[in-house]
Amino acid sequence: MLVLGIETSCDETAAAVVSDDRRILANVVLSQIAAHQPYGGIVPEVAARAHLDATDVIVGQAMAEAGIGFGDLSAVAATAGPGLIGGVLVGAMTGKAIALASHLPFVAVNHLEGHALTARLIGEVPFPYLLLLISGGHCQLLAVEGVGRYRRLGTTIDDALGEAFDKTAKLLGLGYPGGPKIEAKAGAGDPKRFDLPRPMRGRPGCDFSFSGLKTSVRRTLETLNEVSETDIADMAASFQLAAAETLAERSRNAISMFKESHPTGRHLVVAGGVAANRCIGGALAELATAEGMTLVVPPANLCTDNGAMIAWAGLERFRLGMTDGLDFKARPRWPLDPDAPPAAFAGVKA
Repeated sequence: MLVLGIETSCDETAAAVVSDDRRILANVVLSQIAAHQPYGGIVPEVAARAHLDATDVIVGQAMAEAGIGFGDLSAVAATAGPGLIGGVLVGAMTGKAIALASHLPFVAVNHLEGHALTARLIGEVPFPYLLLLISGGHCQLLAVEGVGRYRRLGTTIDDALGEAFDKTAKLLGLGYPGGPKIEAKAGAGDPKRFDLPRPMRGRPGCDFSFSGLKTSVRRTLETLNEVSETDIADMAASFQLAAAETLAERSRNAISMFKESHPTGRHLVVAGGVAANRCIGGALAELATAEGMTLVVPPANLCTDNGAMIAWAGLERFRLGMTDGLDFKARPRWPLDPDAPPAAFAGVKA
């Protein structure tokens, strides 16, 4: 069973072919970082036009690397939301066109479900498991009970963590994208120098808040007469440590909630682009060990947006009979847990 996956929800144009025995036959990703760097962030119209120019080429490259034709596929999957709607439309329409022309089933994939199920692409991770999804647009804790079955335990009430990394990097003059740049600077910094807040610490539940952390960085920098390279490195390290400890503290609460409702669950899965950060990974590894959980973090190339995660999520849905009509409408908002309260700042508002 082979599925083509297409991902165009943000600033990567990606396509991949994945088999039901977990082989990734091709996984091609074209980054738009260079196009967005002059603006210090992602410009939706620029992203959509770049997807329009590149998607057919990237799909063709993935099929060539896999060494197959469209007739060898079992289904076509494409991200249909949530995301920047211009880009989402490009990928979804490309997937529908291939499915129609090749007489194949079409699977509309929730981008967040792609992240949520990636752990099952890299190994045997049974349901249920606890998912920490951390990226530029999303910061959520969810109980993953099965394909298409998610219960949100916590979310950010303001900024997503990836967004906070980007904004902090901008304050430090490091440019875009912020996550890798802050991690690189932090390696030479003192994480204890600046006493930054751990937002929401000690509060019940497992919601997040990162706006105050970002504001504290700005105010601290304003007290410095002249910001040196040492100051930048120390602030990057201090911010990174504050973020890691905040994630660990809020995730500890989520583990307690998860164990109470899902006593057979033993895995803590971390997904999304921020999951590649080594400091955060270390903090979560310590937490998992202390709580008797098994930590699962996909390799970095499967944490950031990619086509393989969409192909795998599409395959998981396809073999359960979850296919979609070609009239499926792309969605800028698409919560994994439709019963959870709307969250305006979490990228999941209904």
